[in-house]
Amino acid sequence: MFKFIRFNWFKRKGFFSFLVISLIISYFLCINPNPASAASGGRIGGGNFQTPSSPRIQNYGGNNFRGYGSGYRGGGIGFPFLLPIFGFGGSVFGFLILMSIVGVIVNSFKNSSNFSKESNNSIVSQSANPSKVSLVQFQIGLLASAKGIQVKLRELASTSDTSTSSGLQKVLQDTTLSLLRKPELWVYSNIETGSVPFTSAESTFNRISITERSKLKAEITSNYSGQISTFSNDKSNPGDSDSTNEYIAITILLATKKDLRLKNSANSELITEALRLLGSISSNDLIALEVIWQPDGEGETLREEELIIQYPNLKHL
Repeated sequence: MFKFIRFNWFKRKGFFSFLVISLIISYFLCINPNPASAASGGRIGGGNFQTPSSPRIQNYGGNNFRGYGSGYRGGGIGFPFLLPIFGFGGSVFGFLILMSIVGVIVNSFKNSSNFSKESNNSIVSQSANPSKVSLVQFQIGLLASAKGIQVKLRELASTSDTSTSSGLQKVLQDTTLSLLRKPELWVYSNIETGSVPFTSAESTFNRISITERSKLKAEITSNYSGQISTFSNDKSNPGDSDSTNEYIAITILLATKKDLRLKNSANSELITEALRLLGSISSNDLIALEVIWQPDGEGETLREEELIIQYPNLKHL
């Protein structure tokens, strides 16, 4: 009788979780970002997602049910686990973090179902609380007079060793310092953070990266994992933007072992603190980094309406 009640409760809880997840996914799929005409841009980055430690073997005896849902600490499969997602405000970043967590929930559900069918004293192989990775996306809209920062990013792209952690850390530090030195040019900002299991961190990072890179018409300047390239033709060459250009957009995307909880607020003091925290991340804690900016092409522009449409989560300072 007890087993029957427990099984029905488990089925109801799983169905409820599936229903809530489906509704949230449907909400995000209905979001239409209304893409605007893109400008060319640049990209610096690299990373190394190492394999986590191997799973350990645990012996579950009797009717011990504590192994259920222990793979990831976030409230189990229930509704509380999903509440923090709404803090992302419907952003693509939040949606991709959600997809990563949904994968963990589904796997946890399957593993728990299989576990309930195991006989007593069975040996189950599973990871003990797999390590988590913090993903951070920092975006800022600058006045076009910040062309000196564009020049600095091009210099970093042409000289940095992005094949090493120390080289990536230098790119991160120099980028954050360039921004910290020009607070009078900050106009818009958006900061989003999320924590995902190590096993899904690389794929989630890559999806967010592709989303941001797709906003560029072309990557004129690129230095990724030690591969330096410059795209140019009769119409696109790296250089100063048009004199009528209004804004420059910069995205810093990183994965770190450090537990970062940055506040997302249109407040210069909080932006300053966020940049200082990002710049202080050590090379040992930095897993992957990408710095993406636009425009980067000679004579190109990024007007305010284009900035807002392409980066709808930016907040005016």
